[in-house]
Amino acid sequence: MSAAPPNEDAVPNPASISASISAPPTTLPAVVPPSQAAALLLSRIGIGLLALLVLIALVMTLVLWQKVNGMQEQLARQSADALAQSLEARTLARQAADTVRDVGGRVALTETRVAEVALQRVQLEELMQSLSRSRDENLVVDIDSTLRTALQQAQATGNVEPLLAALKASDLRITRAAQPRLAPLQRAMQRDIDRLRSGANSDGADALQKIDELLRGVDDMPPLNHVTAMRGTGASTWQGEAVPTDAPWWQRWLVSIGNEARSLVRVGRIERPEAVLQTPDQTFFLRENLKLKLLNARLALLSRQVDTARSELATVSAAINRYFDPASRRVQSAATLLQQLQLQVRTTEPVRIDETLAALATAAAGR
Repeated sequence: MSAAPPNEDAVPNPASISASISAPPTTLPAVVPPSQAAALLLSRIGIGLLALLVLIALVMTLVLWQKVNGMQEQLARQSADALAQSLEARTLARQAADTVRDVGGRVALTETRVAEVALQRVQLEELMQSLSRSRDENLVVDIDSTLRTALQQAQATGNVEPLLAALKASDLRITRAAQPRLAPLQRAMQRDIDRLRSGANSDGADALQKIDELLRGVDDMPPLNHVTAMRGTGASTWQGEAVPTDAPWWQRWLVSIGNEARSLVRVGRIERPEAVLQTPDQTFFLRENLKLKLLNARLALLSRQVDTARSELATVSAAINRYFDPASRRVQSAATLLQQLQLQVRTTEPVRIDETLAALATAAAGR
């Protein structure tokens, strides 16, 4: 039985086509119809295109899979980072909340302290106002007591330096107090200071200079028992017998001897024998005693003890007039200086600060 010829219009089976493609042909058909060859070619082209599409889809699937894996990994990393940042933000928020709570407590404490300080400030201002009302009065009373004590001391000792020091200290206290109400008191104190300084230094330098000059001239004043002074007395006015020029030598010689012999014996009246009969040692101690008296007078002038200075100068003047030669120019110059000193060192008025005391009374009365 022979095989039936294939139907040309029948569609070939794909399985048979693939089987025929995969299996090597054992025998070549003797004759392939053109329609079957075209169909076979088309089927092959479709299978190739299908395989190509499958390959492309497979490649795209692999690429997409890799992209999806990368995106998953990136999302995982971002999620981890976001979680870490969230934890950090939560920690920071907790710390900020603690800080805010602490700051709130401190602010409340600060407000409490500010309120306390404001209350203390109000109390302090009230206290300062009460003190400022009485500070001027206390200052005036203190200055008044200080100046009166210094005034009593100056009147008792004759030394105005403590009073000047007290006035300067009081002036400095008023300057530091910076109270305009006490400005008249300060001006009165300045006027008293100037007056006391002018009174203390008016003739002091000139008097001290004259005393120093007397001290330097004590050793040069000749006493009454000095030889040159004795030659200047009335007994030495006798000139002796005149020697004639035409007399012989022996007569002139005799006259000279007679004159010299007569000059050895003098007859005169001595008003102060104790001054003439002084020994050199007594004269030395007399000069030293005069120097001590002058130094005492100098110290008395420096310490404003006028009465003591006048007494010492009077003692020096009496000693110079009694024990030293009044005909000597040096003695006369010393006597003149002593007279000037006695006129210059006069008894001054008592130390007074009337303007300051009046200004203190006005300030104490509140006017």
